[in-house]
Amino acid sequence: MEEIRGIWDSSRLTNMGPKHEKLRAQLKDYLQVEYLDLLTNGHMALEMTLQAMNLRGEVITTPFTFISTTHAIVRNGLEPVFCDIDPTDFTIDVTKLESLITDRTTAIVPVHVYGNVCQVEEIDRIAKKYGLKVLYDAAHAFGCTYKGMGVGNFGDASCFSFHATKVFNTVEGGAVSYHDLDLGMRIYQLKNFGILDEETVAGIGANAKMNEMCAAMGLCNLRRIDENINQRKMVVSWYRSYLENVPGLQLNPVQENVQTNYSYFPVVVDEKAFGSSRNEIMKALAMQDIYARKYFYPLANEVHCYKGRFNPDQTPVARHISRRVMTLPLYPDLQEEDVKQICEIILSCKK
Repeated sequence: MEEIRGIWDSSRLTNMGPKHEKLRAQLKDYLQVEYLDLLTNGHMALEMTLQAMNLRGEVITTPFTFISTTHAIVRNGLEPVFCDIDPTDFTIDVTKLESLITDRTTAIVPVHVYGNVCQVEEIDRIAKKYGLKVLYDAAHAFGCTYKGMGVGNFGDASCFSFHATKVFNTVEGGAVSYHDLDLGMRIYQLKNFGILDEETVAGIGANAKMNEMCAAMGLCNLRRIDENINQRKMVVSWYRSYLENVPGLQLNPVQENVQTNYSYFPVVVDEKAFGSSRNEIMKALAMQDIYARKYFYPLANEVHCYKGRFNPDQTPVARHISRRVMTLPLYPDLQEEDVKQICEIILSCKK
């Protein structure tokens, strides 16, 4: 309430006001990135950045992501080409990337998943070899680092989501980090109707500006982000203490050189080894008003609106994981006794 008081005093609710600029500066420092701009949500960050890159043809991406990633590509008139995922960390399988590159390929859109960081060095090598742009979907990776470097530094740009369900939120919001000032200017114009100055509309744009109320929420939440992540880390440690090394349950990996944000706790269920399926476990949890999520299911290349356009058989690992993965409740205030109850219900399904 105290943070929004200045908004009423100034009567400035939007259009890159003081709260917006303060949050932008603080996030730039927190994420350790060169340049950063704020947008109305993570999807518009993706869509505007792709448009600003002025791409044509094919874009290689992953089907194991929220549908926003694919929609952003398609809505820019680009053709998504789906690469399979690594079965251990669920990010794009870099060993399969080069086989998908054609003379029509112009970019790669990898996705950091569950706080797991893509193999950024290999992606960078491949992109440079073939002259491709790289735009990371970093919606799950706020605050994550690789070898001490913020994930927003990799590729040509990275897009973050500040949706209410994320580790850091502005209720609704998003951001893009980038290196090229010209790219940043194009993104800025696109998010603000193409307006260059008070008298000049330099291009055709949209309205994707973050307002002052959302920026104020972001300033409040950023003060507690490290505490938030540390509490999530504790919750994850409780889950691991109950579920680690249980036959038939594959837990999220601990990646070398990665500082994660503990944003999600996925469990992949092998029905043959565990004795019950993912769906059966979720049903048992739901009977106690505990709701896990099939995240991500269905795959982006098999949702109804793209039926017949893509072939999920070409990404068998992603399809296998999507039919077996569930993410368990995870938030800073979750108590150990609740985690114990969740895990006891899961383990009671083992046969």
